[in-house]
Amino acid sequence: MKKVLVIGYVWPEPNSSAAGTHMMSLLTAFKAQDWQVEFATPAQRTEHMVNLDEYGISSQSIALNCDSFDEYVKAYNPDIVMFDRFMMEEQFGWRVDKHCPNALKILDTEDLQCLRNARHEAHKGEREFTTSDLHSDIAKREIAAILRCDLSLIISSFEMGLLHEVFNVDTDLLHHLPFMVDLHALPKTIKPFEQRQHFMTIGNFRHAPNWDAVLYLQKIWPLIRKQLPQAELHIYGSYPPPKATALNNPKTGFLIKGWADDAYEVMQSARICLAPLRFGAGIKGKLLEAMIMQTPSVTTPIGSEGMHNHLPWPGAITQNAEEFANAAVSIYTNQAEFIAAQKAGNELLHTLYDKAQLSDNLIEKIQLVSQNLSAHRMKNFTGQMLKHHTMRSTQYMSQWIAEKNKKTVRND
Repeated sequence: MKKVLVIGYVWPEPNSSAAGTHMMSLLTAFKAQDWQVEFATPAQRTEHMVNLDEYGISSQSIALNCDSFDEYVKAYNPDIVMFDRFMMEEQFGWRVDKHCPNALKILDTEDLQCLRNARHEAHKGEREFTTSDLHSDIAKREIAAILRCDLSLIISSFEMGLLHEVFNVDTDLLHHLPFMVDLHALPKTIKPFEQRQHFMTIGNFRHAPNWDAVLYLQKIWPLIRKQLPQAELHIYGSYPPPKATALNNPKTGFLIKGWADDAYEVMQSARICLAPLRFGAGIKGKLLEAMIMQTPSVTTPIGSEGMHNHLPWPGAITQNAEEFANAAVSIYTNQAEFIAAQKAGNELLHTLYDKAQLSDNLIEKIQLVSQNLSAHRMKNFTGQMLKHHTMRSTQYMSQWIAEKNKKTVRND
């Protein structure tokens, strides 16, 4: 039985974010192999975190910059260690290398932080994003983490191309893994066109692209409301801040609903999902949930990026506020367009997001790299060099903080 250690950035919250859902898909895929799986994180526990015990997954709280992790990882002695985002690899990767050098190291990027950050900076500067924006300190850290790992999971086909073509990362170090959907668990019955009403959007308010989309909807919604004066926009999401709830306006139908107990239910009750994303990376969980509940979506090129491989989009992809509003109204009022969008979404789910196929491909790739780990690492000289030099600074800083903390405890 293989032993897997997953070092998480946060505790999984599948009802709060797409990242939480994706993490649970990975954990359950490992468990399906009869592997022993443990999830460890330095994050604080939260009210919305999933109960991992129910899935047969053990959990452990760990500390940053603390030698206690060394004893912990030596005792657990994993065959596979997966880091949730590059920051966790920076923190714990050198300790894994030191105490479990034969463990396969996997980096789950979730999405490319450097891409999201570069687009955010361009958006704030009110200018077009260019590839030169990518050459940031975050990119250097993130690409270095990818090179230090044996395998990195990349959620978007666009990001796969970017890593290979812009950053010259060997494709042997990458594995394309979009969100995994259990096609056998798709709902058997879905509310039809005539039983649905209003528009909706959903997303964790702490995620900057989601909050920006809410602000953009402030400009788009009057254009829709002008054509559909009785329509409402229901905005759901976890952790709504006061600045978000202050936007609630029943007179205009712009309603901040906050936490949704059942994201799928509110998705299928709406006629259209709106996702006017102006920056970001990866692929978008809300748009996949819309496909699952057969709710057409209107989005932007950023929203649809890496999600449909040139197959028809289940709704509309638009470039500006006017196009967005007109497309939303057209699908909302035209049952034929609505049904055509549903069919396109169903085709995408079966073509690109089949959990059974994606999971098999992932396990096959892990097994292949594990069986040829020495040769695999020999091909990645840059990664070995980064481990030797770059990680020394991270290691020594961490050790300095650990010693400083010990002295503070003794002085107290």
